Amino acid sequence: MTVAIKTRPAADATGHRTSAIDWPVITAHLDGNGWAVLDKLLSADECNAIAGLYGNEDGFRSHIVMARHGFGRGEYKYFSYPLPEIISDLRTSLYPRLAPIANRWNESMGIDVRYPEAHADFIARCHKAGQKRPTPLLLQYGAGDYNCLHQDLYGEHVFPLQVAILLSEPGRDFTGGEFVLTEQRPRMQSRAAVVPLRQGDAVVFAVHNRPVQGTRGTYRVNLRHGVSQLRSGHRHTVGIIFHDAK
Repeated sequence: MTVAIKTRPAADATGHRTSAIDWPVITAHLDGNGWAVLDKLLSADECNAIAGLYGNEDGFRSHIVMARHGFGRGEYKYFSYPLPEIISDLRTSLYPRLAPIANRWNESMGIDVRYPEAHADFIARCHKAGQKRPTPLLLQYGAGDYNCLHQDLYGEHVFPLQVAILLSEPGRDFTGGEFVLTEQRPRMQSRAAVVPLRQGDAVVFAVHNRPVQGTRGTYRVNLRHGVSQLRSGHRHTVGIIFHDAK
């Protein structure tokens, strides 16, 4: 059964919203930093509607309590297929904008894998390899919760970019809880970035590696992401991962 959200944009409206993003600016920031912010990808009503799904029993395939696995504190739920329409629409409309970046990155890093233009074709590749479980997820944090630095890989086939959308408003709904990225650079100390997000903003970022141009050519840096400890309130995020899991 599809989870309906009345405030969702229609698929064509989602595509128009995605097309309106200044992709050359986003691409340049991704190339330079490994992440970029998509301002106001969702409205406040859409954010609240998605966050409100967390209390439902239906529409999810699994529920993870982070402390039980050493992932941090907090919890999240993986959506089941069929995905909520707004999540499905964003997944399919963002992917074709990111696939050319992913292909260019792989080429520059000497990785042979290339990604098709349409998300459905990439998902078919995942499913053929036994990666059939959907990976978009809804995360919930309370005071004192945090998410350890990690990578969302899930199997052999990995799309190298993913998106997280903040559904809560910093300063009003919660304090602390910043989205954090670290880069592990060869023969250098790691670099950290705290990404500024407001409600409805999305961050697109590297899942695993990204290319960096050095004096001796291109080299790979390894990225991890997480969430710093909440000081107060509650925070919801939706994660859009483009590959499926085994």
